[in-house]
Amino acid sequence: HQFTKLEMFIFCKPEDSEKMHQELLVIEKKICDGLDLPYRVIDIPTGDLGGPAYRKYDIEAWMTMIEDEGKKGGYGEITSASNCTSYQARRLNIKYRKEDGGTDFVHTLNGTAIVLSRFPLAIVENFQQKDGSVLVPKVLQKYTGFKKL
Repeated sequence: HQFTKLEMFIFCKPEDSEKMHQELLVIEKKICDGLDLPYRVIDIPTGDLGGPAYRKYDIEAWMTMIEDEGKKGGYGEITSASNCTSYQARRLNIKYRKEDGGTDFVHTLNGTAIVLSRFPLAIVENFQQKDGSVLVPKVLQKYTGFKKL
């Protein structure tokens, strides 16, 4: 399916891919921290990974509309960061030249910075007031020009 999002991509040397994966996760966490969203990070189990991914982290935000085991409120995925190692590079034949003159496949990583269908829901879920208004997270107020919807 298609949805509107801002995606981050990295092509790097194999020895740098773990560090780069952590960097993607740090960026995603900074975005959530900046918005004051309550969240958790899930290190996805190997059996739940798609074919290309070697490792994946999901960030899930707290939302009251989600039901978790019959209880009102739970966590829902708003972003993820994947390290696909050389899987995609092998399929696309993307290589880099090593210092010894040989070549090797790059590692490819991707992380979702913002999904326009998910983040607004998380903001409304966490900042809606009893009167129905929604407080705008402080970091966004300078862009919106207002503090409340």
